[in-house]
Amino acid sequence: MKIYTKTGDNGTTALFGGTRVPKHHIRIESYGTVDELNSHLGLIRDQDVNEDYKELLTEIQHKLFTVGAILATDPEKAVLKNGKDRLNIEKISIKDIERLELAMDSMNEALPEMTHFVLPGGHQTVSFCHIARCVCRRAERLATALNDLEPFEANALKYLNRLSDYLFVLARKLSLDLQANEIKWIPEKY
Repeated sequence: MKIYTKTGDNGTTALFGGTRVPKHHIRIESYGTVDELNSHLGLIRDQDVNEDYKELLTEIQHKLFTVGAILATDPEKAVLKNGKDRLNIEKISIKDIERLELAMDSMNEALPEMTHFVLPGGHQTVSFCHIARCVCRRAERLATALNDLEPFEANALKYLNRLSDYLFVLARKLSLDLQANEIKWIPEKY
């Protein structure tokens, strides 16, 4: 299989199903940002962190490919003429969302109560988590805008929302694990 096809040389790309759209289309921005997020998660996974975190991050990366596939599918061509789903892959389920919630609940048990916003940083790995969280939020913003125009599976959107929360809690837990200084944001008063 060749990587280059030359079909995008005119500034368009094909969605799953064959429809061609401009490369700046919100659908492309949405799944492109999910792809960017996935790369950031790979960077976190490459750090010297607990194997349980790495295992869940790998699972999340697989789920993000599913989200990307959902976003990359032309909704008008998502279902074949025989009524079958064109993607033919397992979708994002409530259990996938609950998996993130359980992981957050477990990490939160070990964390001090949060009384203020925290400044991103303190350790390179923690910073990678905060960057991934911000990219996840951007992916969610783009996906919600796309969903307003062309609705798609609600669980994919919920998953992105929960994932950004998970990445915030993971950053806090890594700060604790790595004994990094968590700096509170305390607004200055006039």
